[in-house]
Parts: sequence; structure tokens; C-alpha cells
Amino acid sequence: MKQTLKNMYIKDKRVLVRCDLNVPIKGGNVLDTTKIEKSLKTIKYLLENNCKVIIMSHLGRIKTEEDKKENSLLPVKNVLSNLLNTEVKFASDILSEETKNMALNLQPKEILLLENTRFLDIPNKLESNLNEETAQKLASLGEVFVQDAFASLHRAHTSVVGIPKYLPNCLGFLVEEELNMLNDNLLNPEVPFTVIVGGAKVDDKLEIIKSLIPKCNHLLVSGGIANSFLASLGLNVGTSLRTTNLKTIEELKTLMLNYKEKFAFPLDAVVETTYNEKPTLKNINKIEDNDIIKDIGSKTTAKYSKIINESKTIFINGTMGIYEENAYKNGTMEIFNALKNTSGKVIIGGGDTISAMNSLGFKSDFKYVSSGGGATLEYLAKKTLPGIEAISEEDNIETLDL
Repeated sequence: MKQTLKNMYIKDKRVLVRCDLNVPIKGGNVLDTTKIEKSLKTIKYLLENNCKVIIMSHLGRIKTEEDKKENSLLPVKNVLSNLLNTEVKFASDILSEETKNMALNLQPKEILLLENTRFLDIPNKLESNLNEETAQKLASLGEVFVQDAFASLHRAHTSVVGIPKYLPNCLGFLVEEELNMLNDNLLNPEVPFTVIVGGAKVDDKLEIIKSLIPKCNHLLVSGGIANSFLASLGLNVGTSLRTTNLKTIEELKTLMLNYKEKFAFPLDAVVETTYNEKPTLKNINKIEDNDIIKDIGSKTTAKYSKIINESKTIFINGTMGIYEENAYKNGTMEIFNALKNTSGKVIIGGGDTISAMNSLGFKSDFKYVSSGGGATLEYLAKKTLPGIEAISEEDNIETLDL
């Protein structure tokens, strides 16, 4: 049993909280505040206990110095401030002496938000490569560490698994609640159990798919993942996103051969071409060289909806197409409608899936929503995550202020 926040003595402490504030931002505006709202329960509890709160999170992918311009947490600071109705301080240089002084001089009930932890990856990958010196520096900002970023728990990053080595630590309310929900609904699901997986790159999810396929009755695929499977079967997917990794292609073939009764692939697709943006419905075996698959078609939605309707437990991670574009949102809409109307238990997982759910008008229709995408899939497959393993067992940590 991992240590939990309710069992930690945190009153008046300087608390370092790893949250998941990885929200969509466009033009400096936060487009979906769901993840921020999910973090509030832990933050408010800390404030109620007179804590000085230091919040950390990543945002987006940071591969170059240029990426930093579009991935600052500054817009999140403003939303967080409005939701909490209090000032939130902001530290733009995470490892600077100025930031350390800001943290050490916080007063009870004050909040400091640190800049995107992935900024530390330029140039030396101090975040993603688990740098121990950086972990110690970050740990020095607080007296207690609270892990409340469920969607990041599958990453062995400095701010996820490094800091707990140097501070008393525990799981926050969001992580505890998500784990309880997943344990109750997915680790021993009522069958038939259906998993729906979308996304751009099958290479990123291949190991998870390999772990999941023996556990489920049906695996429905879409997006770039479906394109990769279809291309591996020898079908033309035009210029659509797909893997070109020869090893991955061979593994996909093996999976399909070994579990052919479990896979469900698109029968048709809505495409545009490289020379004409007009959406066109085509059977999947009629895709041409210049076509770009951007959504599943009506035959596929009917096929997938029938499987959903016959399932007792359904977990979805990913969308059916480019739902952000009006012409290519129908597949995702139809699948959400099927999920809404099924009598089976539905678990929604992942930031992109949640954003689609919210923007397409299904925000209030599902009881079980997990903020984790890859983290939820990996937990479902392995029943643990690196970020969970890094947290102390309840019996091995001092919970009193002696």
C-alpha cells in the first residue's frame, strides 16, 4: 500500500506537487481546463493545511529551443489563479537561485508554479533522462513531495521518479482516485472486454498493444495505428501517417496472425487527397497513392458500434480521426454516441480523448474518466508504473512531525 496524502503530516510544510497540467494551448489561451480542474482537490487540501505549495508540471514536447515559445506554463498560471481565486507566483527559470529563494520564502497558503519541467531537456535532457543532481536540486525546494500527475506516471523522468528519493513522499488525491477506479473497473473487467486504441504512432504503443491483446476480447484500432496495421497487410494507405520501421511491421504481422479473431480494422475511410481537400468516402481497399486517411467511414462506425454494444467493459484511448476539423469529426462523434448508449461500463482515457469528448459535447455523459493515456494503457497491461514504484510504502515513511 503506497503512502497517501491523507496519511501524511503536511501541515505548515513546504510541499512540492507534481501535477499534470499538460493542457491544449493556442495563441496563449488554454482550450481545455479539465486537467487543471482535476488537480484542484489536492492543491486546495494543501492550502487548507496551511502549506506553502510549489507546483511542477510538463507541457507538450520540447525538442528544440524554438519549442519553448509555444509551451510555457504561463497561461496555465492565469487559469489556476482564477480557479483558486488567489495569486499564483511563477518561476520562469526552474533551477535558478531566484527560483529557490522564491520557494524558500513562500508564506503559508501561497502558491508557486514552476515553468515547464521539459524546458530542462534543452540541451542536456535533465528531465527525461532522470538526472540525479537535478532531482536533488528540485527536492531542495520542498519538504514533502506529492505525486499527483497520473498521466505522467509511466515516464521515468526526474520530476516523476527522481524527486521522491530525496523527500518524504505520497500519492495525491487524483492519483489515488484514478488507481482505485482502474483497479475496480479494468484490472478484472467484466467480459466481453473491448479496448479502442487510436493515435498517431504505433511504434509508441506497440509494447502496450502486445500486452493488452491477450487480456481483451476485441481490439479496435484507428488513426495512424490502424494505418500501420493496414499497410502491414499490404493495403495501400496513400500518404497517410504510418510506421516505416521494418521491425515494427513484422511484429504487427505476427500480432495479427496470432490474434486475428480479436482485431477490428477500418472497413472504409474518409480521405482527402494531396491535390484536393474535399472529403471523400472510400472503401479501405480502394485507397489511392495520393489519399490521406483522416477519419473512419460509415461501415466502420457501424462495425465498431456493434462490438461496443455487445461489450460489458470498454476502454477507449484515442480518437477515430482528425476530429478538430469539422469534415472529419463524424467517426469520433458516432463512436462516442455508441459508448454513451451502451449498457456496458465505459472508461475514457487520455488527454486527447478527453478533449474530444468535451469539445464534441459529451463532457457529462461518462462516469469513468482517466486523465492518463499511455499511463492508463501501461497500468492496464503491467498493473504498476514507474511513478507509483517511486513512492514509499505506507509503513516505510515517517508520517508524524517529530
